[in-house]
Order: sequence, then C-alpha cells, then structure tokens
Amino acid sequence: MHTKLVEWTLRISVAGEFIGHGVFALQAKKDWVGWFAQFGVSDAGTATQLLFMIGLMDIALAILILLRPVRLALLWMVLWGFWTALLRPLVGLPVWDFVERWANWGAPLALLLLVGWPRSLREWLK
Repeated sequence: MHTKLVEWTLRISVAGEFIGHGVFALQAKKDWVGWFAQFGVSDAGTATQLLFMIGLMDIALAILILLRPVRLALLWMVLWGFWTALLRPLVGLPVWDFVERWANWGAPLALLLLVGWPRSLREWLK
C-alpha cells in the first residue's frame, strides 16, 4: 500500500474542506450568520466578527495540515467538523445535511488514525 500517497490525499482533502469553509466564514455566509442567533448571538455584527475569526482559524489549520499533520490540530478538525455537521439539523435543516457532511470530520479522523493515535500527551503536538 502507498501510505504516503494516501496520507497526502487525505491532507489535501482535509485542507480543501477547511479552506473552503474558512473562505465562506470570511465572507460571512448569510445562513451561518443567522444560525448564531439560535445560540444566543443575535447581533449580526458580532456573528460576522466571530465567523471571521473562525474562518481565519480554519484556513490556518488547513495550511498547517499541508505543512505537517499535527495530531492535536487534526483532533480539533475532527471535533469541529463533527460539530459543524451536527449544527445543520440543530438549526432546522434535515438530518441528511448532517449525514452529507460526515466526510468533514471523517477525513481528518482518517488522517489522524493514519499518522497514528498518540500514545502520550507529547505526541499530540507531533
């Protein structure tokens, strides 16, 4: 098996997903701004600022994964990808919007498992 080829395929896929969502966040995607109100952030300006920060973080993580698949970053991407997929049915979209986005957390999880689940706290930073 060509492990390096699989790793790079996953790294590029994960980066593409997070860059894409990061750019949407930087652009303050209208639907996403509206979802903040359902979680107590009713001011559109505040929601837009939060989305901007989230977008920057998503893009930074995508670049990091292209440079080096840091396990802690991948774990965050798994959790964040799961949350943002789960968010869809929580805001009233069909459950299939969640199912459709399983790759958003599944791809970073696959990459994390491929590079190896850490055996110590120190390995989370490698």
